[in-house]
Amino acid sequence: MKKPELDPDVADVAPTDSALTAYDEQHVVTYARLLQAESEGANWREVARIVLHIDPDRQPDRAQNAYLSHLARAKWVTEQGRLLRGAGSN
Repeated sequence: MKKPELDPDVADVAPTDSALTAYDEQHVVTYARLLQAESEGANWREVARIVLHIDPDRQPDRAQNAYLSHLARAKWVTEQGRLLRGAGSN
């Protein structure tokens, strides 16, 4: 697995593949930040603005969809344990 970027831009919707993707590997830090924010009870709008770089005031639907899909993917990746073990998308 390559070293992930610290603050990459995100797609409008996270992947839904049943296997780990290159996108997932690139966004491991994003996923960790989303999970931490959720555990701390952060407002999704602030998380979208800060972590996903999407302004929820200007693009509310896009921001919410990106937030929800990336948070769901972060949970899936964590539940699978794949990024925690450093498994690649071979």
